Amino acid sequence: MKKIFRIKDNDEFQHVFKHGKSFANRQLVIYYVKKSEQRHFRIGISVGKKIGNAVMRNRIKRYLRQAFHELDEKVLPTYDMVIIARQPTRKMNFHEVKKSLLHLLSRERLIKK
Repeated sequence: MKKIFRIKDNDEFQHVFKHGKSFANRQLVIYYVKKSEQRHFRIGISVGKKIGNAVMRNRIKRYLRQAFHELDEKVLPTYDMVIIARQPTRKMNFHEVKKSLLHLLSRERLIKK
């Protein structure tokens, strides 16, 4: 995923947390805020140290970025999203992470039909 599609700045993370909506399942929490001037969605990924060591955290981040890459055409373009991984993601493979993410996005109607 290109860097222009990522949220990296702490101020942008805080804006999404303060002004956005959130929803969750057992594995992931997603905060999102609508930005009508955007042409492409942007994501920020957060995996805490309680999840595991650096190798485990980076693996989960790779899985989430790849899932968004595969769902690129389906995700609505005018949103900033922050995804927070919870403890059960450490035991999941890529397909389970993608399924969990797709479930959350479709539940909140952030996916095109």
